[in-house]
Amino acid sequence: MININTLTATELSEKLNQKTPLFLLDVREPNEVAICAIAGATHIPMNLIPLYLDQIPDEIDIVIYCHHGVRSLNVANYLAENGFETQHLYNLSGGIDAWALTVDKLMPRY
Repeated sequence: MININTLTATELSEKLNQKTPLFLLDVREPNEVAICAIAGATHIPMNLIPLYLDQIPDEIDIVIYCHHGVRSLNVANYLAENGFETQHLYNLSGGIDAWALTVDKLMPRY
């Protein structure tokens, strides 16, 4: 089992506020993104990740999120198995739902 780093929604918010260079990757389905999204995220649905590996930078931290953090963890493991450095991979703990509960309380939840 690959050890993937996790970030809480609060930690991610702090990194974004500090303008820390990172690649925010939303792996949810288009119908989910239509409900809510974190500003600045790149949307690549989980099932399309293999087709877009070349569009994911490998030299900066990558924060991956989905609804609750399960799909994003699977994507993080997939990226690690495909040559991405694990020290640059982060799974958003609790996903966008945790973000809506702790950071952006006006964000729609589903």
